[in-house]
Amino acid sequence: MPKLTCLTAQLTLLTALTLTSCSTTSVEQYEATALTSYTWQVKYANNLTNAPQPRIESFATALVLNRNGLKPAGAVIGPDAQGLWWPTLPPRPSIDEVEQRKKPQEEAGKPELQKTVKYQITYGVGEQQKTLPTNYDVYRQVVKAFPSRIPLELTFGLNDNTVEKAEPVSK
Repeated sequence: MPKLTCLTAQLTLLTALTLTSCSTTSVEQYEATALTSYTWQVKYANNLTNAPQPRIESFATALVLNRNGLKPAGAVIGPDAQGLWWPTLPPRPSIDEVEQRKKPQEEAGKPELQKTVKYQITYGVGEQQKTLPTNYDVYRQVVKAFPSRIPLELTFGLNDNTVEKAEPVSK
């Protein structure tokens, strides 16, 4: 009986993987974006050294939208080692601003500059356009293919909610 249960579990898992497996599509219309940002954040807690999850407050943010690897308007830093352009640094929060958000009994940490990138790809499917989150590798593949408009084969993640891979279509 235990062997049958194990086999049933394996078949159930295989069926689930098949139903949610990754799909692919070839596209000729596409663009990739990388939203680069700097944000000042401060941690607050009753005891910063022992707090498992301190409260985090965000202050000033600066953003730049990179599109297909081209230098965006407003970019002043870059391109960096990954070919991304960055905005000017937002103003650091003053001690008054930091203390203003402090609750009674809390300590405030030092302002820390957070650097983030959010990647997306927009592609055409018939008359529709879809935009999905992606990763650095897909962004770079689009940057290389875009000037020549090389068709790409996109591989989607679980439930087709992300683009995990982009490869040139060989003719």
